[in-house]
Amino acid sequence: MNVAVVMGGYSDESVISLRSGQLILNELDPNQYQAYEVHILKEAWYCLIADQKYPINKADFTFSKEGTTIKFDVAVNTVHGTPGEDGHLQAYWELLDLPYTGCNYYQSSLTFNKRDTLSVLSKFNIPKAKSIYLTYGEPIDGDAIVAELGLPFFVKPNQSGSSLGVSMVSTLDDLPKALDFAFEEDRDILIESYLNGTEVSVGVLNYKGETTVLGITEIVSQNAFFDYEAKYLGKSNEITPARISSAMELLVIETAKKVYQSLGMVGFSRTDFIIMNGVPHFIEINTNPGLSPQSIFPQQAAHAQIPFGALLDNEIRLALQRKPIWKK
Repeated sequence: MNVAVVMGGYSDESVISLRSGQLILNELDPNQYQAYEVHILKEAWYCLIADQKYPINKADFTFSKEGTTIKFDVAVNTVHGTPGEDGHLQAYWELLDLPYTGCNYYQSSLTFNKRDTLSVLSKFNIPKAKSIYLTYGEPIDGDAIVAELGLPFFVKPNQSGSSLGVSMVSTLDDLPKALDFAFEEDRDILIESYLNGTEVSVGVLNYKGETTVLGITEIVSQNAFFDYEAKYLGKSNEITPARISSAMELLVIETAKKVYQSLGMVGFSRTDFIIMNGVPHFIEINTNPGLSPQSIFPQQAAHAQIPFGALLDNEIRLALQRKPIWKK
């Protein structure tokens, strides 16, 4: 089976995606799969073989090598950010009738949009922070924000990952810089109240037909919050399993499964919560979580004693079973 392990992307998250892709390449069983390293970058789409770049034909997502056209049976999507986590690639692959791992284009687009995700989950009574939504150019009243949310609060791009563009605002003097930082990533931003509690990250997937929680990891950031530096540059402690009571563990598992199912998710995901006053509050869901050896999701798989190769087999099986919406 020819498997395209797709990595890269158009955002600053591409560096993380390239690491994730390498783990997939290392873990796919060579007795079952012929894995190809496919890079999707702003400057080019290509398959990388022995340092040689073979351009991807965007008309049918194939490439040619020595006069032979290579077609893929399935794409394993590890692109963080755009275009692999926001639904663009998923819609493209569906047009080509190419199976791919992870959730479909609608769920990808929905969950990449923080405002819309929160709106959907509010119908299912999922606890969350208070929030204000703003678009670039709208008037911004700092005093009104403080009156609504209190201090400190967070300023976030509405569509971004890996904590890019996220700032904590402790005084209104910090607000202009935080706004500029967020608007560099997206023209729409979300301003959220501060939740003071224990942060946990929960790996959830559909495994053997069941919504399964791999584990709960406690995040202890050395910075003011779990920002890019804390996530990827070693400025945090990630403790699996989280140091929470058995009763709280059950509540987090129940809430994480409810989020996954309410959003119609398929495939790997990582959902972040802050436990405040005995209640897990939803922060965000990542539908293409980081898969480098240092990332949380692989750590949780190891804790659950499930070989990562078995998780990949499961993902590919789900991809091959799924039919495009118009063929159902």
